[in-house]
Amino acid sequence: MEGREVSLAYGIQLPVQAQSALFAEAWEAAAGGEDLVALARAVDAAGFDYLAACDHVAVPHRLAPAMSTVWYDPVATLAHLAAVTERVRLLSHVAVVGLRHPLLTAKQYATLDHLSGGRLVLGVGAGHVREEFEVLGADFERRGAVLDEVIDALRAALGPQEFPEHHGKFYDFGGLGQRPRPAQAHVPLWVGGSSPAAVRRAALKGDGWLPQGDPRERLPAQIARLRRLREQAGAEGPFTVGAIAEPLYVGRAGWDVGRRTLTGAPQEIAESLRAYRAMGVDQIQVRFRSRSRAELIEQIGLFGAEVAPGLD
Repeated sequence: MEGREVSLAYGIQLPVQAQSALFAEAWEAAAGGEDLVALARAVDAAGFDYLAACDHVAVPHRLAPAMSTVWYDPVATLAHLAAVTERVRLLSHVAVVGLRHPLLTAKQYATLDHLSGGRLVLGVGAGHVREEFEVLGADFERRGAVLDEVIDALRAALGPQEFPEHHGKFYDFGGLGQRPRPAQAHVPLWVGGSSPAAVRRAALKGDGWLPQGDPRERLPAQIARLRRLREQAGAEGPFTVGAIAEPLYVGRAGWDVGRRTLTGAPQEIAESLRAYRAMGVDQIQVRFRSRSRAELIEQIGLFGAEVAPGLD
C-alpha cells in the first residue's frame, strides 16, 4: 500500500497500563510506574517503532470481571514515558476521542507531540462501553458519526494553524488559539477497529489502520477492501496497514505459554511473521508471554536482537 517501507515495523502495547483479563499476565497486578518505565526503556533500546497505551475512563461493574478497571490514562502515561525514552514513537491505541471535545483532545495530544519532539501517532476508535459515554454526556448511539466528524476536527486542530477552524454538525469552533502546536507538520492518525464501518473510516479518513482482533486468515480480505476503498476515493499519500500478531515467546519455553503462542527459535518466529508483510501489512503489534518483568524485558531484547533482523 502507499508509503510502505521495505522492512516490517514492529511495536507493542505495553502491559501494566491496561490489564484486561483477556491478555494480562498475573505479575502485572502488582506492577506499577517503575515497571512501565523499565519496559519502555527496553522497548526503546530494542528498536521498536512504537509503544502504545489504551483509553478507558471508567469501567462498569458488568464488564469489570473481563476488562478489569486498570486502564492508565494514555496522555499522562505516554507523556511520562516520553521523558524516559529517546526515539520510540508514542501511540494511543486507541483514544476514544468521541468522549471529549476535539479541542480538549487536540490540546492534550499537541502538547504531548511538542514535548516529545514529534513522536506522537494518534490512534482513534469509536469505543464500546455505553456507560462511559453516558456518564460523560457523550452520544453512544451516534458514536460512529461523531467519530467521523471528530477526525475532521482533529485534522484542523492538530494542523499548523494557531487558530484552527471546524464547522460541523456536532462541533463548531473558530477564533480560538492553541499553542504549543505539534512538533510534527502532520500528526499521523491511525483508525482502529475491524467492523465494516471502521475499515471504511480508516481507508477514507486515516493515515493508517489498526485492526482489532483480526486473525491472519481475515487480513487479506480486509486489506483488499482498504485498497479498493482508497482507490475508489482517489486517496493518496502514505497509509500504514497494521496487524496484531499472535502472542510470542522467543525460544523454548519451560512452561505453558498457550497453544496460540508463536514460540521457537528466532528464525522460526521471523519466518512466521514475514507472512504478514506478504499480505500487505506495514507494521505488526506484538505481545509476549511472560511471568515477570525481567522475563518480559529479556523477551523484548531477544526479539529486537534476533527476530527483528529476520523480518526484512
